[in-house]
Amino acid sequence: MNIAQHLAATLKNLRQERAWSLSKLAEETGVSKAMLGQIERNESSPTVATLWKIATGLNVPFSVFITPPEADGEQSFDPQQQAMVVTPIFPWDPELCFDHFSITLAPGALSESTPHEKGVIEHVVVIGGQLDMCIQGEWRRLEAGEGLRFAGDLPHAYRNSGEQTVHFHSIIHYPKEKAAGRPAANHDNEP
Repeated sequence: MNIAQHLAATLKNLRQERAWSLSKLAEETGVSKAMLGQIERNESSPTVATLWKIATGLNVPFSVFITPPEADGEQSFDPQQQAMVVTPIFPWDPELCFDHFSITLAPGALSESTPHEKGVIEHVVVIGGQLDMCIQGEWRRLEAGEGLRFAGDLPHAYRNSGEQTVHFHSIIHYPKEKAAGRPAANHDNEP
């Protein structure tokens, strides 16, 4: 199974496990019902930003979508040759509650991330090039060898304003109650 087929099947399975309609999934993720249907039927590849919205709305780790269980070798998520390529280094670890990604961002590329679920902490370390990070409206430039830790449940963006591809690692640490493919406990809705 290739990554696109895995992504489509995983989305459909997660939706059906929750007994959600496409309309309910659209409401929870902020992604249109039509786009979600196309992704489930493997007729369209979501952008990295769209896939983050879906993962956040379903309250699952991002790597659940891009790491087929029987994957041999390196799997990269490069939807339609987009400017941002995400490759899992260490996919979702339910015991340690983190994902670790290697990410490249093409010159001139901007990726705006919707806030992840409450309690997510993200660590970004620049390997090569210069990465501009925006957290809550404030831009900061990171050089190779520099890192930044921030609350991933706040609005944030990644930008490459340089002339060379920027390479960085992102470690995303999820709250303890997250389990692979299962929603975290939602204490806000308890009676």
